[in-house]
Amino acid sequence: MSNTPQAIRGTQDIFGAEAEAFAHVVETFERVRKLYRFRRIEMPVFEKTEVFSRSIGETTDVVSKEMYSFEDRGGESLTLRPEFTAGIARAFITNGWQQHAPLKVATHGPLFRYERPQKGRYRQFHQLDAEIIGAGEPQADVELLVMADQLLKELGIADGVTLMLNTLGDGASRDAWRAALVEYFRAVKGELSEDSQDRLERNPLRILDSKDPRDKAFVADAPKIDDFLSGEAQDFFGAVTSGLDAAGVAWTRAPSLVRGLDYYRHTAFEFVTDRLGAQGTVLGGGRYDGLMVSLGGAPTPAVGWAAGIERLAMLVADAGTILSDSPEYVVTTENEGLELIGWRLVSSLRQAGRSVDAVLTGSVKKRFAKSNSLEPKVILAIRPNKDGHQCDALIDFKVAKPFQDSHVDLEIAFEDAARKFSDIEFAEDYQGFDAKLTFS
Repeated sequence: MSNTPQAIRGTQDIFGAEAEAFAHVVETFERVRKLYRFRRIEMPVFEKTEVFSRSIGETTDVVSKEMYSFEDRGGESLTLRPEFTAGIARAFITNGWQQHAPLKVATHGPLFRYERPQKGRYRQFHQLDAEIIGAGEPQADVELLVMADQLLKELGIADGVTLMLNTLGDGASRDAWRAALVEYFRAVKGELSEDSQDRLERNPLRILDSKDPRDKAFVADAPKIDDFLSGEAQDFFGAVTSGLDAAGVAWTRAPSLVRGLDYYRHTAFEFVTDRLGAQGTVLGGGRYDGLMVSLGGAPTPAVGWAAGIERLAMLVADAGTILSDSPEYVVTTENEGLELIGWRLVSSLRQAGRSVDAVLTGSVKKRFAKSNSLEPKVILAIRPNKDGHQCDALIDFKVAKPFQDSHVDLEIAFEDAARKFSDIEFAEDYQGFDAKLTFS
């Protein structure tokens, strides 16, 4: 073992219940995005470095400190994607997807950032992503937020998660607010944290979401966006909040919630919880109407969100959602020589859409005990046919724990067995299950 390569720090090998929770998040997302008619896309894991440096910004921590960038054999600088939106914007421009606007797209997969690993945060992590490109109306913001809310509810983790909502205004509103923030924080520059002093001139909005106590002392009295909103920006935000109210989505105003990059406009939002420690955001996003221009495209309105799969999976596990990987059936045999019949039944049930494990090898005496240890809903134990029965074998039907002593002998023509058993609907309570079975 001393010479065995170890996993890279900040990566993870996912197995068992954690892997089931991860898969449950992805499967639920895929089901919900189809309900909302978002088209699935797949994106390259790496892009030209300029895709991210131009869209995220050279001065951001992601670009300056966290990107995995490398020079390929052709001498070109490439970067493992640290987020989805920039690559999707690049694809929208270069593939001529403008013809499909407004375009609703969704994807999920791994992303890469070199940062300090912590609970729910890794250097290779995974996100869900949903975007609406080419729609400038507030209804697009509402649809995305309602979709996110439904996703959290269907995952069973909506309790204790709050939608925090803000507006950044239109371009003129944001510029006026930014100028007022610079003037306000300049007066106390020496008392701010080092990071905030560095951000003051180039990205003052980021000071508002600083976690440093030195900054928090001044944030509460900082100028608010509401004092600078144009009438059009007020109407836009009002349409978003009215749409959420009509859809029954609860929200809380968060006037300090910001997006530091200049291409963000209007709606900014985060779904937050205190169940994940300090890193409480489970899903976040906003409207980024200026992004396409930064990549050389035509001005194009767009809004989107992303959610960390690892964090959602942790909440699923914490909520006690039962994600059993136990099979519906286990097929075994009580005697040697019936294994081929067993495999035929296993194959037939699987083709009929039922989850099945097979215990058809090893000690015959131990097969039933092993079958029981897999905790199936039902064990189908095949034993030899008796003289006079016109079927391949008898199937001994046993209801699994806690009623494993309940069983009936069924004289079933083998060809009918898979159909009969695949038609069974399992209830939460298996007691009295035998009586519900009717076989002709």
